[in-house]
Amino acid sequence: MNLAIDIGNSSAKAALFEQGRIVDTFRTERPDRNYFETLLDSHPGVRAAIIGSAAGVYPELEDYLRERVGKCLRFDHTVPVPIANRYGTPETLGVDRLAAAVGAAGFYPGRNVLIIDFGTAITIDLVSAKGEFLGGNISPGVRTRFRSLHDYTQQLPLRDLTEETSLLGQNSFNAIESGVILGITYEIEGYIAECSRRYSELNIIFTGGDGNFFARRVKNPIFATHDLVLYGLNRILEYNAD
Repeated sequence: MNLAIDIGNSSAKAALFEQGRIVDTFRTERPDRNYFETLLDSHPGVRAAIIGSAAGVYPELEDYLRERVGKCLRFDHTVPVPIANRYGTPETLGVDRLAAAVGAAGFYPGRNVLIIDFGTAITIDLVSAKGEFLGGNISPGVRTRFRSLHDYTQQLPLRDLTEETSLLGQNSFNAIESGVILGITYEIEGYIAECSRRYSELNIIFTGGDGNFFARRVKNPIFATHDLVLYGLNRILEYNAD
């Protein structure tokens, strides 16, 4: 089995892969040696690992995994990937974005794919049918927007996602909730419409913690998965197996 680890700003996700398929997933706020020692004790079949981190490097964890399973690949911009990276500054591209692009290309080989990742930030990236990462945009995520309205004003309360929205809010709570949720919905629908106009037979993937929430609100055929980055990391590990 392979172990893929995606370390983000607030937590880390991990998945065990066997023959390209996820057999188990994990989440922790403390991605340290102790956590993964317990995990590997319960799953002794792991023979290789990969770490993609948007929150700095973890040399102690890398050293432990190399000692424990024999191979641990730190994914950064120098690691070969099975798609062409057309980003102007590849050294500044988040490893999670590139891994998601690799995962998307694996799900839809030879197809145009728009990837929208709903996390602390919302990223909108495109992989072409030729297998090229063409770049994308970054905007504030859901809770980043709610937190900003609360932190940078004197009286606006802190709100969160709700299933109930209205076009025009009738109180401050509803105005904030609908403003953020509908604002993101219309933003994403705009990207989908414009990218669909420019790229034929566009496939759309929503990922990240709030991907399913917005997949129910956007009027397009969408494939939603929480594990796109992990699939991409596993594919990169296999690509560099030799």
